[in-house]
Amino acid sequence: MPHDFRTHAEIIVNTNVKGEIFECNEGLSFWGGVDPKTGYIIDVHHPNHGNFLSKKFILMPTSRGSCSGSGVLLQLAQNGLAPAALIFHETEEILTLGAIVADQLFDKKVAILRLPKDIYSALAMADKAEIFENTLLFGSKKIKLRDLDTNTLNLNSKDQSILDGNHGAAQQIAMETICKMAAIQNAKELIDVTKGHIDGCILAHDANLIFAEKMYQLGASISIPTTINAISVNRNNWQSQGIKPDFGNKASRLADAYVKMGALPTYTCAPYLLEEIPKEHEVIGWSESNAVIYANSILGAKTQKHPDYFDLFVAMTGRAPKAGVYLSEERMPKYEISIDLPNKFDDSIWPMVGWLIGKFSPNKIPLVTGLEKTSLTGDDLKAICAAFGTTSAAPMLHINGHTPGNKLSSIQQMGKFLITHEHLVTLWKDFNNADINVDLVAIGSPHASLSECRNFLKFFNGKSCSPNVKTIITIGRDVLSQAKEEGILEELERTGIQVISDICWCSITEPIFPNNTSVIMTNSGKYAHYAHGLTGRKTRFGSLEDCAKAAQSGLAKSDLPSWLSNQSYSAK
Repeated sequence: MPHDFRTHAEIIVNTNVKGEIFECNEGLSFWGGVDPKTGYIIDVHHPNHGNFLSKKFILMPTSRGSCSGSGVLLQLAQNGLAPAALIFHETEEILTLGAIVADQLFDKKVAILRLPKDIYSALAMADKAEIFENTLLFGSKKIKLRDLDTNTLNLNSKDQSILDGNHGAAQQIAMETICKMAAIQNAKELIDVTKGHIDGCILAHDANLIFAEKMYQLGASISIPTTINAISVNRNNWQSQGIKPDFGNKASRLADAYVKMGALPTYTCAPYLLEEIPKEHEVIGWSESNAVIYANSILGAKTQKHPDYFDLFVAMTGRAPKAGVYLSEERMPKYEISIDLPNKFDDSIWPMVGWLIGKFSPNKIPLVTGLEKTSLTGDDLKAICAAFGTTSAAPMLHINGHTPGNKLSSIQQMGKFLITHEHLVTLWKDFNNADINVDLVAIGSPHASLSECRNFLKFFNGKSCSPNVKTIITIGRDVLSQAKEEGILEELERTGIQVISDICWCSITEPIFPNNTSVIMTNSGKYAHYAHGLTGRKTRFGSLEDCAKAAQSGLAKSDLPSWLSNQSYSAK
């Protein structure tokens, strides 16, 4: 049996290194949270915003948020700005995978340790530490570190043949990494997956392109139906949109590398909006945090939150470690989050609810109660899942009365937290930290559904966008085709709204993102969280109707929405 890192100190990526100690008491998403060009924390919602991570021993319980954190760590390593070591006391996979890829493919080493809580707490009190010859040194302490043991995994004959190199170098690298991740997850065997979704196709930095092209050159080939996430350019039209040729060509090469390896050119961060979606209980291998959470929670499919790069390895082999939420017992909730719902509200409540659920259940699968008598649309559920993924590392949540299965049986054994009116007010103010003069309205993070496009158009009621406000909806190609057929696209464009496929707000760059923007208005909890770190601009947040009104007037609401007033609770 593999040893338990909760009782034994373990080193996963090994290197001799020393550095200062820096502790993050709260998990951090490296994507949208750390600038790969500088090594500074850029997530304005994180308590350590503005701190420098490079060359230090970074302690945090686990990471959180986007699957793309693995790519940010690889880019930091490529730039010589990575932490000297990343040290966790809970299970962590995203940054761990990034360090494994940096070591295995590029000989760039970032030490990864998993420590029992008592050793972790003692290390957090030190000023400096060193890793030398499998020993962690700090103060007067010498902690022997165990190497990761991959020999306990039961492989079938084909897995072993791939691992032995009989199917080519790329397949061997994929299987070697899968075996390492299986050992990290204490998996005893691998499991077949039927569908994949690739997330590492955004040109947020050159590391993603370097990795994809290297794997393609090594002969990588995808073996199961696999969709591809939103990319960094409108693939067929970027030349006419003012994109610089160097960036456009690199972004296209990155997308094309995955397509040449066998991925379908769907270019959407909402693959659950496609015609062919996973069935309940289907075992899949998806990446992209919002998609993973939606697949597990709403569709009832089964997938771990696979880090970027690992998603390709799973798609190449059709195999994944049989661990985590692939196991029915691991899908049970560990914590109850109850919502004190106001009597009246609009759709802006759901991104805030999702964000707060994740905030108060950062590492564990929660059971959400209090919404049993409320109707939730697919768009509402999408908003909850996407915002939840920005603040929680958990790959799913249960919403009692709305998601598959009855999870109330163990409710008495769980801790409980109540989300109140005060929490919603505080978050609304935090999301609305900008001047009310709006320059840009951003819809489609994740990609907008057809119903969101319909509703947004309805809120214009025949009016047009202000000439001083750029209004953009990002959607997948599938939804774009439906919008064309229904005539919605023509109406949106006549109103002054720009509709763009392939890219989303997490990947938009100038000049499609207007360079004269000071204030962004969005209905997305995910983008309200990440926008400042990604763009340097401040945000206003509100409902889809609020966004439509801001697009027409150039002004956001300056005060709380009426449903957030105390009166909306008074009739309870």
